[in-house]
Amino acid sequence: MTSEFVGEIEMDEGTIAVLVMPLVVFSIFVAPIWLILHYRSKKQVNQGLSAEEHAALQDLAEKAEKMSERIETLEAILDSEAPEWRNRA
Repeated sequence: MTSEFVGEIEMDEGTIAVLVMPLVVFSIFVAPIWLILHYRSKKQVNQGLSAEEHAALQDLAEKAEKMSERIETLEAILDSEAPEWRNRA
């Protein structure tokens, strides 16, 4: 009867084991570690900036403000001493 069915594939236990073992190894070892690391990184992203990162960001913002003031001062000096300097660029 089994030979009458045209599309039937016979597999022995060794072939099934070769196909199933990678899935078992993945399910037992890889998937849990992957999930733990994934959700740990999601948690770190959601926590926001650390105190050190916040301090560094604040310092950079202050430096940017000082640079902006210096640029405005330099532009004012150039406007008074060389009024056509903006047209040269």
